[in-house]
Amino acid sequence: MSRITVLVAAYNAEKYLAESLDSLLGQTLHDIQIVCIDDASTDSTPDILDEYAARDSRIKVITEKVNRGQAIARNQGIDIAEGDYITMLDADDRLSADALESAVNMLDANPETGAALFRLVWFDEDGVTPYPMRSDKRVWSGQEAFELSLDWSLHGLYVARAELFKRWPYDTSCRLFSDDNTTRLHYLNAGVVRLCEGVYEYRRHGESMTNRISAERIDLLEANASMMRQLREAGQPRRVLAIFERERWINLTGICGFWLRHSEILDKDKALERFRAVWEDIDRTLLPAGLKMKFGYIPCRTFKLYFRQVEFYFTLRRLLGK
Repeated sequence: MSRITVLVAAYNAEKYLAESLDSLLGQTLHDIQIVCIDDASTDSTPDILDEYAARDSRIKVITEKVNRGQAIARNQGIDIAEGDYITMLDADDRLSADALESAVNMLDANPETGAALFRLVWFDEDGVTPYPMRSDKRVWSGQEAFELSLDWSLHGLYVARAELFKRWPYDTSCRLFSDDNTTRLHYLNAGVVRLCEGVYEYRRHGESMTNRISAERIDLLEANASMMRQLREAGQPRRVLAIFERERWINLTGICGFWLRHSEILDKDKALERFRAVWEDIDRTLLPAGLKMKFGYIPCRTFKLYFRQVEFYFTLRRLLGK
């Protein structure tokens, strides 16, 4: 039994994978299990993983034959996780040397606490930027952390007790973004969430899955729909539903704008069909008055009018260089 299991899902991650694994092997906490899941990579990722596994017995490698996305890959890791606690590290990110020890000590000392939030920083060749959390607290109830995560006022990188991951594995409804839903459910059911001193170092670059120009970007809308269904099934109050409907509406307009800039990546009829389905699904009575009056986001009486407004809005932004 290890104190903590770290899930590393890797797909064509050869450029940064060694740096990520080195940050784990250099942890001040040694009693760790590192489960690496190769999601059918076509580069040297499998060779790098095998090399590291041969060097350190704490590393276990799972090899997928078909690429199915991070959520499914991480769930494979959860199935064999032995740690009292579980966390994840993207294959291009890093942890500070004391990150795992800080989180484990926090959770050991506070049995009512289900999740320990890392301090998050973004880094690239230009330097390091702290994540702009919109809460100055260090301790939140599970409900508070859950609500703050709906619009990412509280980020989603943390260590949680293994039973939370076993009870709520990663949402696999989409290839991308649906894993965010699991973070929110972990917070909701954590009892208490505390900020620890360990640092998660998130690499900002255009090659990441969520930054690439890809038709999969539209998965965000379907992931959001999955989250809303779960909120409704859980009986969350109208106030909470309104927070997330606002987030869904902002994302809908943003994804429409993304598609308008890159319309060659997705069939027009299919795109409009998916956008219309989301527009119809959102309860527009829950949207805040200020957003309803903001050009580009006005609900309009019909989807056709709404989409024409969005087209005009993003055309103006492009002409203004925004």
